Amino acid sequence: MFMGEFSHTIDTKGRLIIPAKLREQLGESCIMTKSFDNCLAIYTSEMFAAKAAALMNQPNGKAGVRGLKRQIFANANELEFDRQGRILVPATLREYAKLQKEVMVIGVADHVEIWNREHWMAYQEDMDDNMEQLSENMEDFLL
Repeated sequence: MFMGEFSHTIDTKGRLIIPAKLREQLGESCIMTKSFDNCLAIYTSEMFAAKAAALMNQPNGKAGVRGLKRQIFANANELEFDRQGRILVPATLREYAKLQKEVMVIGVADHVEIWNREHWMAYQEDMDDNMEQLSENMEDFLL
């Protein structure tokens, strides 16, 4: 299970170090694609295949399904780690997530997310302000 919050930098070439704790779980390669809230998602190859299979089972007659398939698959990239534990984040995905030098690497149970640091801090502040409401809506799922 992916957990934790890590502050890192992305260099001018788009290389980003993934923390060893997360990298070990991802394996030698991983799949990166667009995600919700203008962040990027990184999946193990196996998890991406499972998510893809579930999405492929949805009817193409729904515009939302077609749109989601296009966004996920057109922007999916298989990435490998270099010897320093870095991945190369494609320019199109860096632009989508507005990644600058300071980024946040977040473990989110079944995947890893990459956020623009300022966007993550604003999101966290908003979530902190709404924690009580969120917990009321999810009380059956909380520990």
